Amino acid sequence: MNQKYSPETREKALRMLDEAKPSHPNLMAAVRHVAGLLGMSAETLRVWHRRREVDAGQRPGVSTDVAEENQRLRRENAELRKANEVLKAASVFFAKGTRPALTDMIRFIDEHRDQFGVEFLCRVLRDAVPGFVTSRGYRAAKTRVPSARQLRDELLVPEIRRLHEENYGVYGVRKMHALLRRQGWDVGRDQTARLMVLAGVRGVVRSKKVFTTKSDPTIPQPQDLVKRDFTAPAPRRLWIADITYVATWAGFAYVAFVIDVFSRMIVGWNVASTLKADVLPLQALNMAAFNAAGPLDELVHHADHGSNYLSVVYTDRIVEIGAKPSTGTVGDSYDNALAEAVNGLYKTELIRCRGPWRTVEQVELATLEYVWWWNNSRLHGELGYRTPAEVEAAYYADQESPQPATAGQGTR
Repeated sequence: MNQKYSPETREKALRMLDEAKPSHPNLMAAVRHVAGLLGMSAETLRVWHRRREVDAGQRPGVSTDVAEENQRLRRENAELRKANEVLKAASVFFAKGTRPALTDMIRFIDEHRDQFGVEFLCRVLRDAVPGFVTSRGYRAAKTRVPSARQLRDELLVPEIRRLHEENYGVYGVRKMHALLRRQGWDVGRDQTARLMVLAGVRGVVRSKKVFTTKSDPTIPQPQDLVKRDFTAPAPRRLWIADITYVATWAGFAYVAFVIDVFSRMIVGWNVASTLKADVLPLQALNMAAFNAAGPLDELVHHADHGSNYLSVVYTDRIVEIGAKPSTGTVGDSYDNALAEAVNGLYKTELIRCRGPWRTVEQVELATLEYVWWWNNSRLHGELGYRTPAEVEAAYYADQESPQPATAGQGTR
C-alpha cells in the first residue's frame, strides 16, 4: 500500500538512517532497522537514500530537479496536444471571428466533454473563440429551464430543413420567410435568417450566363412587338420562348421552354438531344397550344434570333395557332430577358444542384418534376410570393366575379 510522507518525515528518516549505519553491518540492515521503527516500507527508505545520493552527485542518475522539470514539460506537451485537438475540432464547428450561438457552444461541449472535460474545453476556447461560454455558464445553461424562444426554435429548425429540401434546396431568406408565413408560422424575416443559420441551409447562388443562340441573317425576321416590355394584362397575351442546354455523360440535352409572361407559368417545354426546330422547340410550342384554355388570337409569341425559332416550320406553326411572331434585336439578351432569367433559374435550381446527369432521359424526367414545382409550388418574388397557378386562378376568379378586382400582377 502506497503512503505519502511529508518532507519532514523523509528528512527525519534519512537522518536516523545516517546515525544507524555505523552500528549495522551493511546499508540494508540499517534501512530495515530504521524503517521498522518508523512503521514504513524498507524499500521506501532505500529509494529516499538513493535519491539523496543522486542529488548530491555521489551516484550517477537524473537529479530530482531535472526529473521534476521533465515531468512538468511532459505535462505541458500533453496539454498542448489536447488543446490543439480542441482547436482543430472547434475550427470546423464554429465560424471564424464570430461569437457562436449559445446552443452551438453547448452542443460542442456536449459532444467533446467525455474526451477533454468541461473545464479544459472552456479554458482553451475562451481564448480562441470570442465570447465562449465558461464552465460555470455551461452548467447553468444545462440546468436552466428551456425558454419559449428555444422551444420555438426546436420546432422551427427541422421544419425549415424539411421545407428547404422539398423546394430543391434553393430558397433564400425571402422565399423561406414567405413560405413559413404561408404554412401558418408567425415569424419575421430576421428570425427566418437566424433559424436558417441554425438549420444549416441557405439559398442557391446563380452563376454567370452562357449565351448559346445561333442566328441566321439570311432568314426573314419578324418585327419586335415586345420592345422589352415584359408585361401582359391577362394569360395568353404574351408568350416568350428560349432554349438552354445540359451536359450529360451521353452528350448534350437541349431544353426548350415557353413561358406565359402574365403568370410566369411554363406552359410548354421539351427536352431533346438535338436543336432541330421540328424536334425541340416545336414540340414545346405544341404543348403550350394544346394546354391553352382559350383562344390564342391575341397572343404574341416572342423569341430570340435562333435559327430554329426563325425556321419556316416554327413560324408557320405560330401563325397556325393564331398568334403573332416577334423577335428582338440581334445579339441583345435584354430583348428576351425574362426567358433568359427562367433558363438561369432552371440551371441554378435544378441542373447544377442535382447533377451530374447521365442521360438525356434523366434530364427529361427531372425537368418534368421541376416544371410542375415551378408552376404549382415555387414562390415567385415577382408575383408577390405566389405561384403561377395561384396567379392564374385568381385572374379567372376575378373574371367570374360580378365586380372583378383590378389585376395586381401585370408587370411580370
